Amino acid sequence: MVALAGLVIAGSTAAVAGGITIDKPWLRFIIKDRPASGYFTLRNDTDQNIELTGASSTGCGMMMLHQSKDVGGAEKMLPVKSVTVPAHGTLSFTPGSYHLMCMNPQSTVTVGSAVPVILKFADGQMISADFPVKGPGG
Repeated sequence: MVALAGLVIAGSTAAVAGGITIDKPWLRFIIKDRPASGYFTLRNDTDQNIELTGASSTGCGMMMLHQSKDVGGAEKMLPVKSVTVPAHGTLSFTPGSYHLMCMNPQSTVTVGSAVPVILKFADGQMISADFPVKGPGG
């Protein structure tokens, strides 16, 4: 799918727009009453650092950027305002690190389905990709 204004070129395994690639997106769904987590790799093929500032999905009541961190010996998931992807570099959102939190997963979030996610950047660019939904084991 291609959207106007240079916003989106999406596929099942990668989405590319404006020198930014979302690769291997997926959403981990455990049970209906718990948040789901989104994982992917961002590749920046531009000469400038890019700043991811948010995400949204019709499959989630709210979607936030989070990072898992050890705080005083306890693993915590903390919200982050933005994440920088270096010029000509990559940043992976993986279990135990950066991830998307899909709060209040909607009925469309089921194992075997795919959920559209829009990533938002500080420069106003947005990229959409379908995140296949997998179970607890990924």
